[in-house]
Amino acid sequence: MKKILFSLFSFLILNMLTAQGKTLVTYYSYTGNVKSIVDELIKAQNADVVEIQPAEEGLKYEADNYAIGSALISAIRNNPDVAESYPSIKPTNIDFDKYDNIIIATPLWWSNMAAPMQSFLFENGKYMEGKNIGLIVSSSSSGIQSVIADAKRLVPEGKFSNESLWINDKNRSNMASLLGDWITTLNFTNYMAEKLLITIGNKTLTASLLDNSSSQAIVASLKKSPISYEAHDYGNFEKVGSLGETFPTNDEQITTEPGDLILYQGENLCIYYDVNSWNFTRIGKIDNITQSELKDFLGNGNCTITISLSSDSKINDIPSSKSTDLTYDILGRKARYPSDDKIYVIGGKKLIKH
Repeated sequence: MKKILFSLFSFLILNMLTAQGKTLVTYYSYTGNVKSIVDELIKAQNADVVEIQPAEEGLKYEADNYAIGSALISAIRNNPDVAESYPSIKPTNIDFDKYDNIIIATPLWWSNMAAPMQSFLFENGKYMEGKNIGLIVSSSSSGIQSVIADAKRLVPEGKFSNESLWINDKNRSNMASLLGDWITTLNFTNYMAEKLLITIGNKTLTASLLDNSSSQAIVASLKKSPISYEAHDYGNFEKVGSLGETFPTNDEQITTEPGDLILYQGENLCIYYDVNSWNFTRIGKIDNITQSELKDFLGNGNCTITISLSSDSKINDIPSSKSTDLTYDILGRKARYPSDDKIYVIGGKKLIKH
């Protein structure tokens, strides 16, 4: 019966995590307790896993009444902003741009986060800005509030889930069900596979789309043809215009961030470059762009914006034709020649403009 329950909870974990944006699990384990948690977590799903390892191997942190481990934590407590306070770890070489969600799994040492995991977050916390973060802490019996504080200190711009998971000696035998329940509380973002292309003039950005009925309907329309619309500034926080057709809404109270793509009243696409709170539908977010870069891309005043799908916008997808009237730009859209672009496909052949 116990094996059946473990399998059921593993299936739940599979369905909760694989349906969401790409996830990275990072963990440090000295006694093996955290590793067993991670092994259960990833048993049935495809999150990438990175183990944090001390640079110096074979240390016995518990030796001499825990002298080594205690000294490492004391050094960090005394000077938490100094790199030399943190013990060296082996390089991890993680491309954080690949991940929307990060799970940190760590033991507790003397009420704080284990020193090697603190080293990892001290080195890499800046790359986790804006990422959705879940925290799992393993301890014998001590509470985990100081570990949560360590995580938020080291990753100040991370989007931490409201609940951290505490696995201790009393509940460790119930680990699978605790993981299953915790997964349902995560604020991890559910992104679609398709990427949206947003083009103004000869400049194009990509955006990740949330997986909801609004985005699905927009993707279905874009698979037929790109949509061009006239947009204008509104309220000094958005560029907005009508898409010319109405899509399903999933309205909720939202405080926007720069780069958010918002569907308003089912037909207006808003590209936010500043903050606003209202009841509307978020459909995605522009990838890897600062607020100043986004404002420069959008420009001042009215403009024509074209949205299309990256999967439907490759030169390789353009059919060959004997007609030289069929001219496309590098993104596979019909274009005029000449224009400011440098590369075209005319009559099925690539042309580089000199």
